[in-house]
Amino acid sequence: MGKVPRILSWRNMLVLSLAVNFSLILRILKGTDGGNSSYVVSIWPVVSNSLDRTVYGDSKWPVVSTTASGSSSLSSASCNYNETQEDDDRIINLKLGDPMVYERYWQEMGHMTTMVIAGWQSLSYFSDNNNELCWFLEPELAKEIVRVHKVVGNAVTQDRYIVVGTGSTQLYQAALYALSPHDDSGPINVVSAAPYYCSYPLITDCLKSGLYRWGGDAKTYKEEGPYIELVTSPNNPDGILRESVVNRSEGILIHDLAYYWPQYTPITSIADHDVMLFTASKSTGHAGMRIGWALVKDKETAKKMTEYIELNTIGVSKVSQLRVAKVLKAVSDSCGNETAKSFFEHSYDAMFERWKLLKQASKTSKGFTVPDFASQRCNFLGKVFEPQPAFAWLKCEEGIVDCEKFLREKKNILTKSGKYFGDDLSYVRVSMLDRDSIFNIFLHRISSSFNSTL
Repeated sequence: MGKVPRILSWRNMLVLSLAVNFSLILRILKGTDGGNSSYVVSIWPVVSNSLDRTVYGDSKWPVVSTTASGSSSLSSASCNYNETQEDDDRIINLKLGDPMVYERYWQEMGHMTTMVIAGWQSLSYFSDNNNELCWFLEPELAKEIVRVHKVVGNAVTQDRYIVVGTGSTQLYQAALYALSPHDDSGPINVVSAAPYYCSYPLITDCLKSGLYRWGGDAKTYKEEGPYIELVTSPNNPDGILRESVVNRSEGILIHDLAYYWPQYTPITSIADHDVMLFTASKSTGHAGMRIGWALVKDKETAKKMTEYIELNTIGVSKVSQLRVAKVLKAVSDSCGNETAKSFFEHSYDAMFERWKLLKQASKTSKGFTVPDFASQRCNFLGKVFEPQPAFAWLKCEEGIVDCEKFLREKKNILTKSGKYFGDDLSYVRVSMLDRDSIFNIFLHRISSSFNSTL
């Protein structure tokens, strides 16, 4: 046999490979296929994790669009469901309150909140704050917490102790630990008025502590003796402004004010309670940083809360604290900018338009209802408006008994059943905080006739 001629050397092959790859990259960037037909290359995978959450990348759902450079571009006219090219088999997950509605705003803010942390920083357990009480609290975070509450006017910070935690969930557990009697009297009952936050019973009883236990619906609570009542205001799931229900002298109150911010509800007064819980996840949308804070009136209570966090996690991430401090500073700075909208004004616009479209869909469909809210004047925004909560407490009508099952099986929408909130199966909690693309699919599906899928 004759030898096969060596036509291409390895150098020729390398040059050819580079040329082909470069050509493909140019096509992707231009978004054209030989100049004849356009196409989109998506690099967002579908991801499912242990929280049963499905994340989809934004692709081609232009119905709702909120920007940071101006008011939301949402309008009822732009919501043309007939033009929404949807895959009905796609499952959308609105069970969780993942605050991705804020993603675009922070993207458009660019490097305003970018940080560079050197490898030698944050080595110590201790923060340089001369704070013998909460020794792991970063001073920059403490300063920005006080500042943002003063700017918004939603909570008293003077003569309060700040305790930082890994989200408000850890702070809730720390408050239970601090407020429960540490004697032989047995576990104290913890109650909240239904519909209550679905995680309260799980968090309260997960360790089967001898200090406290879940006591159920505060509206029906009749037992004598000390108790702890959780007051969530605005409430999760229904968005109602709450006050304590049991109202006995032996009661101890914890106020969860995660949603008491002007994008969700009018700020009508400065909250002034013994223990107030806040979180970055719902105030600015930075859930992944896992930072919450408590404003505590009593020093001994704050000490015991700090003790719990010390025992539980030996403090709180300094890196996360510094990042949240940077974000809160950007938020407060934006509120003093006279030439541009503040973070809260942009966020208000986004929530306002989403609720407007949801209410329109409710009237058109008649297969479900959402709560009605009374309008109040917001001291921060200086305008009168209805609450526009982070969740919609949606009720199925037309004889649908199990709303969660109906939406899951007939509409491919995952929601949280009312039974987990101590309420009826005809209710579901729906997140209003997902990306525009997911929210548009949700609107499209619930706007179609319920009768056609019964």
